[in-house]
Amino acid sequence: MPLWTLHGDGRTVAPGAVVAPHERLSWPATIAMGAQHVVAMFGATFLVPTITGFPVSTTLLFSGIGTLLFLLITKNRLPSYLGSSFAFLAPVAAATAIGGTGSALAGIVAVGVLLAVVGLVVQFAGLGWVDKLMPPVVAGAIVALIGFNLAPAAWNNYKLDALTATVTLVAVILFAVLFRGFLGRVSIFLGVVVGYVFAALQGKLDFSAVDEAAWIGLPQFHFPDFASPGTWSVIAMFLPVVLVLVAENVGHVRGVATMTDSAVNQHTGRALIADGVATTLAGLGGGSGTTTYGENIGVMAATRVYSTAVYWIAGAVAILLSFSPKLGAVFNSIPAGVLGGVTTALYGLIGIIGIKIWVDNRVDFSRPVNQYTAAVALVIGIAGFTMSGGGFELGGIVLGTVAALAIYHLGNLIARARRTGADDGGPIPAVGQLGGDPQD
Repeated sequence: MPLWTLHGDGRTVAPGAVVAPHERLSWPATIAMGAQHVVAMFGATFLVPTITGFPVSTTLLFSGIGTLLFLLITKNRLPSYLGSSFAFLAPVAAATAIGGTGSALAGIVAVGVLLAVVGLVVQFAGLGWVDKLMPPVVAGAIVALIGFNLAPAAWNNYKLDALTATVTLVAVILFAVLFRGFLGRVSIFLGVVVGYVFAALQGKLDFSAVDEAAWIGLPQFHFPDFASPGTWSVIAMFLPVVLVLVAENVGHVRGVATMTDSAVNQHTGRALIADGVATTLAGLGGGSGTTTYGENIGVMAATRVYSTAVYWIAGAVAILLSFSPKLGAVFNSIPAGVLGGVTTALYGLIGIIGIKIWVDNRVDFSRPVNQYTAAVALVIGIAGFTMSGGGFELGGIVLGTVAALAIYHLGNLIARARRTGADDGGPIPAVGQLGGDPQD
């Protein structure tokens, strides 16, 4: 039995039809679409290692390998590209400052292992427990605080070259609002290109490393450091990222299922396992943690081609690109002003994704328990609260996540206890006090 059956004549997609995961177009069309997916993921995937200081080529290598592993683990039935996850930016920055790159990679490995374990549980027990642990008000708060926690990092780069940063930021916004379809989805990448050219015209680029880099060569590999005394406190900062990756993967699977076949939902556990394995492998070799990519979902929605064959091509192309040190050197030459401009938009957008979770799920913010769950978590994350002791230091992301989970679940536990007391003839809760319907 062939891996894919040919869709129609292999050249066109009829109005209202989709190319299912087990189908494909002609090979020339499939190869072209695979290359298009590489372009779609590239702008975001290269940006993460550029910001964190990880080797771009190594990240590309592991994103390509991770994509192929994802296809294998999901039995070639779930189309997805695994690119660099922005959820890792804040903990990687903090971990690098505390324990260096080795500690940051140890944190990425820990996230990958835990995500794979969550995937195994989901595969056998279903998603219900995840929904109960992390309802929309909590999930939205965690995603939002991860993005907003990075605001100071954006400003640190922005102020080094405010003019270039402003040009870059304006370009990102203009591409996003003026263009529809593919160009609008890659506005971050196009903004970086504009900022890079502007910096070059001002003579602010250093091409010496690009000139010295070889066209073909092996990526640089780095390895996690689990022996450093500060590594285990660093790992704690990474654990909330698991919740973000769960939400992203579940959303991806449901999106594909909506457009193709509801049976795709049965691969949710496998998707989580696959992303966990890919992230673990990336951390072991010096690459960025991975996640399913919204940019590629957008391309699939626009083209109506959900063939997994396209992603085999995309993964292979990414691996080939990773063996060009000169390409990595080009991205490493991006100046701070460009990064400051693009991250001002990018980090804000991560925060907005969290708010969108609230909007999409119609979270009721008239309930005090929801108000405080979001409010306290966001302030902790934005202000960068820290807590140290016993050789551990917990940052704003960890503390904000703990606060969101604790306030929501303890608040609803108290509310249920008070309602039970009222039903038994106990005191009736006062209007406006903490409580209300525990369901969002």
